[in-house]
Amino acid sequence: MTTMQDIAAPLAFDGPRHQLRRELRRRRRALTPRQRRDAARRLCRRLRRLPEVQRARRVALYLPNDGEIDPTGLLPWFRQRHARVHLPVLKPLSHNVLWFVHYHAGTPMTANRFGIPEPNTRHGAHRARRCAAWALDLILLPLVGFDGDGQRMGMGGGFYDRTLAFTRRPGPRPRLIGLAHDCQRVERLPVAPWDVPLDAIVSDARIIRP
Repeated sequence: MTTMQDIAAPLAFDGPRHQLRRELRRRRRALTPRQRRDAARRLCRRLRRLPEVQRARRVALYLPNDGEIDPTGLLPWFRQRHARVHLPVLKPLSHNVLWFVHYHAGTPMTANRFGIPEPNTRHGAHRARRCAAWALDLILLPLVGFDGDGQRMGMGGGFYDRTLAFTRRPGPRPRLIGLAHDCQRVERLPVAPWDVPLDAIVSDARIIRP
């Protein structure tokens, strides 16, 4: 079980990225179901106050897996605001690249190769049900770790980095907000050159603007 003291203090870690990633995943999985529910409520309250979240009409978020903080409490709120919600889907016949497919209560779902539910391929293959990443207003993406400077660490597969590499160039782009439990905060995070920078990081305890 992760204690409140663990949550308050950033993790000091001096080691390889893969070991740090393993430790941060362990920390979030150690949260109890009640801690996860409480953290998700605090996260959603913070997100609803952000101007870029309030303005967004084409949104992507994720279904939590492996102890990730849960943003799905925003779904009814987005529906009330007539925002169109999308989920990331592993793009068929492409290596580690994502589609963003419209999601609602009746969307047919399947488990991808990681066991994560996503809209099935036949459903997502219809162009009208997809939104290009550049055309989204907002993407809420899960993090494995983050630090006080707004640096972040993902799962290591490079899915979001490959899909969102275009955001480094001029042109239309979504706002990118990384989400995590506060126990995933690190004193200083090693940065890889391929890491796509975020506009903000939001946890159950803080908002960080890089």
